[in-house]
Amino acid sequence: MKYPRITKAKFVERPNRFIARVIVDGTQVDVHVKNTGRCKELLVPGATVFLEDFEGRMGTRKYRWSLVAVEKVTEKGILLVNMDSQAPNQVVEEALEEGRLKLDGLNDLKLIRRETVHEDSRFDFYIEDKDGQKAFIEVKGVTLEHEGHASFPDAPTERGIKHLKGLARCAEQGFSAYALFVIQMQGMKDFAPDALIHPDFADALSFASEHGVKILAIGCKVGPDSLELNTEDLVPVRV
Repeated sequence: MKYPRITKAKFVERPNRFIARVIVDGTQVDVHVKNTGRCKELLVPGATVFLEDFEGRMGTRKYRWSLVAVEKVTEKGILLVNMDSQAPNQVVEEALEEGRLKLDGLNDLKLIRRETVHEDSRFDFYIEDKDGQKAFIEVKGVTLEHEGHASFPDAPTERGIKHLKGLARCAEQGFSAYALFVIQMQGMKDFAPDALIHPDFADALSFASEHGVKILAIGCKVGPDSLELNTEDLVPVRV
């Protein structure tokens, strides 16, 4: 996926989860944040951020810019992190449609459908292959890392637990079920649930894995104006 117009800025503060204050060309402005997670380790004063510019296509928008990526300073240098919460589903859809994302147990997809309800859960994708095998995929974007180790979530998520339990029921009913963690950065050593932030989510992920849900973590190719699921970057998962 490509962002049509990107502007570089400096982060100042985040007065609430929807808005950030940044410096653009010497002027402080408020911008929309496309991620309602905490992101405290990313949005630090002085951080370089990248904004999608909506000038000329505002529609009903209140703010001209949306914050979509940030440069995180690490011991090994600068790590570019995409923090657009809508981007993971888009890059997964692109990879499925292009045939780049191969899922164990499925061959030659004939149907890819977004936002499908099954029982009490709404999953990100429902897919079918040419042999009639049916599957549900729930996608989670990952922006949290420490010394090259990616983790999720960065805040407690009861919704995430509900999805994992729903996927486990799908697997028991004969569907293929996948929890796909899209790591919105590159070069990660491994992925694991963050049991310190939300131990119940870590337990739910382990439960899902034990009940037939396939847990996948895949890195991305990240640019200031782009994000692509890197299907060759299969990150080891520690459940």
